[in-house]
Amino acid sequence: MGALDGKVAFITGGARGQGRAHAVALAAAGADIVIADAPAPMKLTYPLGTEDDMRETAKLVEEAGGTCLPLGVDVRDAAAVGAAVEETVNSFGSLDIVVANAGVVSTGPLEEVSDEIWRQLVDTNLTGAFHTLRAAVPVMRRQRFGRIVVTSSMGGRMGIPELAAYNATKWGVIGLAKSVALEVAKDGITVNVVCPTTVQTPMVQPDGADEVPNELVRKMMKANPIPKPWLAAEDVSRAVMYLVTDPGVITGSVLEIGLGGSARMH
Repeated sequence: MGALDGKVAFITGGARGQGRAHAVALAAAGADIVIADAPAPMKLTYPLGTEDDMRETAKLVEEAGGTCLPLGVDVRDAAAVGAAVEETVNSFGSLDIVVANAGVVSTGPLEEVSDEIWRQLVDTNLTGAFHTLRAAVPVMRRQRFGRIVVTSSMGGRMGIPELAAYNATKWGVIGLAKSVALEVAKDGITVNVVCPTTVQTPMVQPDGADEVPNELVRKMMKANPIPKPWLAAEDVSRAVMYLVTDPGVITGSVLEIGLGGSARMH
């Protein structure tokens, strides 16, 4: 018997990286998986997840013993998110777990952040999480059960030079999650946050090589009390599993997976 047998999980940003690792981990514990990804193109310094990436994740989920429904969804589109949640319930009968994981990053001094980049960060990282939670909460209220995990960042817990715009969105999702946690606390729904430090994914390492790719990551590595440049995506998945298998006593919490960075904070 898996810890998540009979549960249905909806994961945004599930095509690769952290989302893929979460999908595989939850499937291995018995959950059926819906991955929502493959947004419209954006002007970023790295390629976004593709339909081929989604198919690969679906294959890995099935190899882990789960059923996977891949959906092309841009979380910036409220109607698309709502339709994906509806399709999840129609296909599997419930929506028990939501991992609001979709996110993008852009780096650089504040004065070099264009209006377009700002909008892409806010619309994906913050508004996308808002769309996801707003669509999921009514379903979970009817069920009197739900486990929601929102992906923030250690950048949502501290200031980091050249990440001001990104960090603003990641601070924002913490406020969103904590407030929603209070709204649904009597409905059998928990809402929590994970804050990873840099994770070895295509977002920070597009070419897949093993070397630390750029000066910003190297600077961040120097700040890690545990002397590693980054986490593996599976490190974050363990935190997600902890929160979605909780019996219902943890909500509104922020779990930092920060290679010791938490020790520098209040």
